[in-house]
Amino acid sequence: MFSVSRNAVLGLAALALAASPAAAQTKWNFPSAYPATNFHTENLAQFAKDVEKESGGKLSLTLHPGASLFKAPEIKRAVQTGQAEIGEVLSSLLENEDPIFGVDVVPFLASSYPESRKLYAAAKPFMQKKLESQGIILLYAVPWQPQGIYAKKDINSVNDMKGLKWRAYNRGTTRIAELAGAQAVTVQQAELAQALATGVVESFMTSSATGVDTKAWETMTHFYDVQAWLPYNIVIVSKAAFDKLDKATQDAVRKAAATAETRGWKASEDKNAGFINTMKQNKMKVQAPSAELKAGLTKIGNTLAEEWSKRAGADGEAVLKAFKK
Repeated sequence: MFSVSRNAVLGLAALALAASPAAAQTKWNFPSAYPATNFHTENLAQFAKDVEKESGGKLSLTLHPGASLFKAPEIKRAVQTGQAEIGEVLSSLLENEDPIFGVDVVPFLASSYPESRKLYAAAKPFMQKKLESQGIILLYAVPWQPQGIYAKKDINSVNDMKGLKWRAYNRGTTRIAELAGAQAVTVQQAELAQALATGVVESFMTSSATGVDTKAWETMTHFYDVQAWLPYNIVIVSKAAFDKLDKATQDAVRKAAATAETRGWKASEDKNAGFINTMKQNKMKVQAPSAELKAGLTKIGNTLAEEWSKRAGADGEAVLKAFKK
C-alpha cells in the first residue's frame, strides 16, 4: 500500500494554506488625520469592516487614525504615489490644486445639511474628474458639523477678532483671518489640542465635533454657533490599487462606500446637538452670533465667494448654477 510520510502531509497542508483565500488576502493601508473616537473615524472603521465582509475576506483595510501614518496634508499625496492605497482627506486641503475642492468652505453658501448635500452633488462630478486625472478615485464624502467660532472672550463683532491668534487649516480660514485682522496660525486638527494648551491659538472656527475631540472648554470659554459652512471629508483610493482588485471585490468596496456615505451624513447631523450639549455641560458659553457679528461675517463671506468664483472659472460657475437650481 502507498503511504505518505508525516512531513509530506504537513508540506501538503502548508501548500493548501498558502493557496487559501486568507493567504491571498489583499491588504491596504488607510490613513486618517482624526482621532479614533471621532465620528468620522468610527465611520471609517465600520467601512473597513464592511469591505472585509462584503469582499468575503479578500480585501482588508488597516486603519491608521490620528495622523499616525501620514499628517493631514500628506494623505492625498500618499494615495497618489502609492504609499497608501486608500485615505481620508479634508476636501478643502486640496483647494490650492483646484478651487473646486474648496466650494464647501465658501462661508454661508451652504450652511445646512440639505444645502450641503445639494452642493456636494453639484460639485462631485468636477471633483471626480480632477482626481481621476491624478490616478485617484473618489469613493464618498461625509460632512463635518456646521462651523462655529471658539474664543476666550466675547466676540460681538468682527472687530473683536482683530489681533487674535486664529487657527487656520485651509485657504478659507486663512483668508477669514486676513479680512478680520486676526493673525493666522496654521494648525491641523491632530495638533490643535496642544496649540490651545500652549497659547499658540486663541480663537478658531471649526465643528462641534472638533470642539469635543480637543476638549476646547479647557482653554476656550465661548462657542458662537455661526453655522458658516459644512466642510467635507472625502475618502479616496488609488486607481492603480483599485484596478488590481477583481470585479466582485471592486463592487464590494463601492457598496460599502455608499453605505458609509449614508451612515456618515446621518451621524454628522444626529451627533451635532449632543456635541453642543457636551460643551454646555463643560461650562462653555454657547450662543448664536450677534446681529453685528453675523453681518460682518456675511460681508467676509461675500468677499470669499467672489474670490472663489473668479478662481474656479467655468467649472465654478457650473457648480453654482447646478446648486442654485
